[in-house]
Amino acid sequence: MTEAVVERVEQQGTEYPVDRRCPFSAPAEYTERREQAPISRVRITGGDEVWWVSGHREGRAVLADKRFSSDRRLDGFPIPSTDQSIRERFRTQPPSMISMDGAEHATARRAVIAEFTVKRVAALRPRIQQIVDGCVDDLLAAPGQPVDLVRALSLPVPSLVICELLGVPYADHDFFQEHTSVLVRRNAAPGERAAAVDALRDYLGTLIDRKVDEPGDDLFSRQIAARTADGTFDRGAMVSLAFLLLVAGHETTANMISLGVVGLLDNPDQLALVTADPTKLPLAVEELLRYFTIVESVTARVATEDVELAGVTIRAGEGIIVSGLSADWDPAVFPDPDRLDVQRGARHHIAFGFGPHQCLGQNLARLELEIVFETLFRRIPTLRLAAPVDDIPFKTDAGIYGAYELPVTW
Repeated sequence: MTEAVVERVEQQGTEYPVDRRCPFSAPAEYTERREQAPISRVRITGGDEVWWVSGHREGRAVLADKRFSSDRRLDGFPIPSTDQSIRERFRTQPPSMISMDGAEHATARRAVIAEFTVKRVAALRPRIQQIVDGCVDDLLAAPGQPVDLVRALSLPVPSLVICELLGVPYADHDFFQEHTSVLVRRNAAPGERAAAVDALRDYLGTLIDRKVDEPGDDLFSRQIAARTADGTFDRGAMVSLAFLLLVAGHETTANMISLGVVGLLDNPDQLALVTADPTKLPLAVEELLRYFTIVESVTARVATEDVELAGVTIRAGEGIIVSGLSADWDPAVFPDPDRLDVQRGARHHIAFGFGPHQCLGQNLARLELEIVFETLFRRIPTLRLAAPVDDIPFKTDAGIYGAYELPVTW
């Protein structure tokens, strides 16, 4: 690829992000860009021009390269928003783990990684199963049909799990879900996101203060105790960690539950493979994660020095966004990417990111998805959508793709 090719692609004027017109396909603009130049320029919401990576190989290279920073405080970091107060928040508030680099990031991640190991998460299986069974019990006991699966299952399962893990009262779930929905909505009014951030940080700050005085058997209490013991406890940093884990811990998994159900019901042959042999569920979850790749904004970076990549020079201070959805639909890596294939074995997707910032909670998310899909389709084998897919209100206006409602019947 040459700079001339990149220039021709830029002249097409693609703006990012592009709304998904269909839950079962990536935007056509992504395919066109990837075929012409896996690295090109786009204009993001707010007007800034940044580099956009659409190829899988190139995307993984960026995410693994220490010369691309995750620090949202740096000039040039891509923030797709017209709300300038968001950037000021990143500059003035203690950074969360996803905004750190190098040794700072490694230290922060090491402090909590033990909570999310495969062994530690596996120990949660009985309780997650109990939570899922309780939600399915309530679903079956609903007084009428159709039932909104988002409210009945997709939201309460990950919310209950993350609340118990972190030590957040589930009674407050309406509060944090309402404010989280503002944070991920791209068309939120100026100042609305900042107000939601303030409300959540105030809430979590009060919760952290309470746990300092009255610790429990939960992640927040253990983190406070460990950091107090080694002299590193910082209230602001603890609130930032709590903010990240609470928001990321329920919103992403909730949307994947809804989309996974839609994907399997719309592909009954693939659903039949899973229900006939539940051992295929782990592979099915990986394929659903690849197929929908619901989060793209966390793959934004800014170059800290000049970098040559795929024949393109990315200058120091220039922003770059890796399109996870485009990368995970790269036919060079995933043949027939528009086909949902639960036996594909797509674990090398980047739905959880890649490199040092790969999602901390991926083991927990995988386990929740496996348990939900196995339980739901085993206990309600006649489950079906109660509305055509075209009538389902998908989150085309949100930074995390999903469904606002999912009417089902059986």
